[in-house]
Amino acid sequence: MLGIISGIAATTVVILLLRCRRKDAVSRNVDLLPVVVPRRISYYELVQATIAYDESNLIGKGSFGSVYKGILADGTVVAVKVFTFLTEVTSRSFDAECQVLRNLRHRNLTKVIGSCSNLEFKALVLAYMPNGSLEKWLYSHNLCLDLLQRTSIMTDVASALEYLHFGYTTPVVHCDLKPSNTLLDENMVAHVSDFGIAKILDEENSAMHTQTLATLGYMAPEYGVEGQVSIRIDAYSFGILLMETFSRMKPSDEMFKDDLSLKSWIEESLPNATIQIIDANLLRQQDEHFNEKLQCVSMIFKLALSCCTECPQDRTNMKDVVAVLKKIRRHLATFSDNSRSN
Repeated sequence: MLGIISGIAATTVVILLLRCRRKDAVSRNVDLLPVVVPRRISYYELVQATIAYDESNLIGKGSFGSVYKGILADGTVVAVKVFTFLTEVTSRSFDAECQVLRNLRHRNLTKVIGSCSNLEFKALVLAYMPNGSLEKWLYSHNLCLDLLQRTSIMTDVASALEYLHFGYTTPVVHCDLKPSNTLLDENMVAHVSDFGIAKILDEENSAMHTQTLATLGYMAPEYGVEGQVSIRIDAYSFGILLMETFSRMKPSDEMFKDDLSLKSWIEESLPNATIQIIDANLLRQQDEHFNEKLQCVSMIFKLALSCCTECPQDRTNMKDVVAVLKKIRRHLATFSDNSRSN
């Protein structure tokens, strides 16, 4: 068993050191979905679907507006994202999200079913995610994700970013990756959502500038300070999200102040104090295969740190992240299989 762990560790080191920038196809063509043209849905159908936007159907609120659960006339359960307070900014957000999601097709991206738009009302109709957000699962007292589930979810998120960065005609930068934008379907498969401030890079330029900023704590330094956008800012956000998922500590937690951040806390704790930074719900010393599992989590934290280097060019790209996480996930799955057989 330790030989397998050593093999994963060696593979991880090679990937992190080489930072290979392969130009081959996205790893899993099976993850690509058929192209489906989103349909136009009338305002009145959405009123009926959400029971006039009744509070009982309210799923969540954000700076853009509100999301409601609805049932269309054909019985399809949907999430209706209503852009309220229609200003130039929210209209741009709606247009950006439509532009990005209209042409993307991947199993780990939120599926757009349709849209409704007029001068006074704008809404996106999305596939409903019955298990809510990763944020809900991380911080609810009555919910818990095990080690394999968290690794699978983060592999899903990484696969979505790999597709956005390397599998589309031109690179797409999400710009606002965080737990509340990671949604879970009925099978606990993760779907990256909320492309309201996403940017599509052109073929000539691998970076651009913007004045639209994302969520504090998840932003890469060059994005927060200079408004510089490239696929590397998504890698940084992913690294922070990966740390948060396995430590259950928000980057905005009150313990992080002055020179202490989530990133520096984890960096200073590796490798000797890994058990002190892991979510206590994940791993206990009496657990079967404790040392092997602890080493897997340590490798995950190291991978996360490699995504969050100060220099953008040194960050691990999402192709390599997916490769490492898949190997770790396969190894963790063998522990689950062994436990069931014993």
